[in-house]
Amino acid sequence: MQGRIIENISNLYQVKVQNEIYETTARGKLKKEEITPVVGDIVDITITDENNKKAVIEKIYERKVYVKRPKLSNITQIVFVVSSKEPKPDLLMLDKQLAFAEFLGVKAIIILNKIDLDKKQEFENIKNIYSKMGYMVILTDAKQRNGIDKLKELLRCNINAFSGNSGVGKSTLINGIFERDITLEGEISKKNKRGKNTTTAIKLYEIDENTYIADTPGFSTFDISEIESKKLYQYFKEFGQFEENCEFIGCTHIKEENCGIKSAVEKGVIDKERYERFCKIYQELKEKEERKW
Repeated sequence: MQGRIIENISNLYQVKVQNEIYETTARGKLKKEEITPVVGDIVDITITDENNKKAVIEKIYERKVYVKRPKLSNITQIVFVVSSKEPKPDLLMLDKQLAFAEFLGVKAIIILNKIDLDKKQEFENIKNIYSKMGYMVILTDAKQRNGIDKLKELLRCNINAFSGNSGVGKSTLINGIFERDITLEGEISKKNKRGKNTTTAIKLYEIDENTYIADTPGFSTFDISEIESKKLYQYFKEFGQFEENCEFIGCTHIKEENCGIKSAVEKGVIDKERYERFCKIYQELKEKEERKW
């Protein structure tokens, strides 16, 4: 029987087969082949106890997408949640995440949450910058359910991973989509004022048939070092069209003269602050590569 892994805690995997969920373990031969099942995998299972819904995973099908940390496969869309206020928008993190989505080849949605707290409506500038690049940007006030219906439409027929810094409202959004408490909403400790980590296991929540939300601890800090520094510009989607104007082959678009991308920044065609964040990310990747050697 074929199904999808929807939850993993330790070495136990919850596999959904049609309308049934089986608690499974991995067959020993998979360990010998050094293949570890992850949430999102399509698998073949053999039922060992129908009454208690127990089974064994026999085969893992080829993954279309694989994220190493946290381990997750076959996602088709990443929803990046950015807070308009409290905490302030972390656009460096957003640009890293968008580059990673482009690298993986999955769709990206940007949510600007807590717009009710942004009295100066500075979120409009962020929306305009990323909308011009072709990204879908949704404005939400999760607590009041504003923007939730539009988001639900965009999630349909996708395996969606939510990403965003602590406190931006991911859990509140997910609870709003399901109209019930699917995840624990974040609390701020009265003693130390730090956000508590409320998500303890990787899990796919089913909205309807073929539509899932992955709530994953640590997804916001995923490692983008799989991207080579010299190829980073390829994953800033508005940069590509200007590369042909570079004078030098192998231009890094950082220090070179007569660079098509830098020229586009000077003309205001590429957002200057986003280009500066590109330079920071490039430098981070470059330093990691040098440390490897």
